[in-house]
Amino acid sequence: MSKEQPGLFGEWGESEKERFVAEPENIYYMPFLPGLAPDEAYPEIETIMELEAAARGCCRCRLRETCQQVVFADGPHDAQIMFIGEGPGQDEDIQGKPFVGRAGQLLDKIMQAAEIQRNEVYISNVVKCRPPGNRLPNPDEVKECQKYLEAQIRIIKPAIIVCLGSMASQTVIDPKVRITRIRGSWLLRQGIKIMPTYHPAALLRNPGYKRPTWEDFKLIRDEYKKVKG
Repeated sequence: MSKEQPGLFGEWGESEKERFVAEPENIYYMPFLPGLAPDEAYPEIETIMELEAAARGCCRCRLRETCQQVVFADGPHDAQIMFIGEGPGQDEDIQGKPFVGRAGQLLDKIMQAAEIQRNEVYISNVVKCRPPGNRLPNPDEVKECQKYLEAQIRIIKPAIIVCLGSMASQTVIDPKVRITRIRGSWLLRQGIKIMPTYHPAALLRNPGYKRPTWEDFKLIRDEYKKVKG
């Protein structure tokens, strides 16, 4: 069962309402991610290729100074399902693709078991550059990079978003959510179903997460079959 929370997902603050009245031509749509204004997330960009080019030239935070390359995304631009992780690791930074290291290989196995083909999935991360030492991205780094994530969601228009881990869930759903409490529950925002679950890297550290993650993926599998028809 999906749970829609209008107070969390569907309301503008007074400042956004005032801007809409004063400048309706500058308000393209209601942002999907919490905490973003309508004009922050590159509304002038209309294709994923343009957006990726912008991201590859981005130096808005310190991460670009220490990584090898921008790891933007992988998958079809018309995907019905989108996976979002936290950030690239060393293997991803070398290969330029998300989820290709040990955690990515485990994710591939989980998807295969759930009858979800990787080449049908659009996969990205909250931040597009590897944090030094694979540390978690800092809030200011997330703040800059979530603008690209917002634009990715706007352009791809997936029917389903799977948040892999705490950071993705906090960025997409709400900064205060805890993955242990929210995982396995469908949420609905702007017609898109959102499923938070554990990051595959967490399963490598804690095998006890494998069973609940598989239960989540069975729900994802069933919903994705409905979307595909």
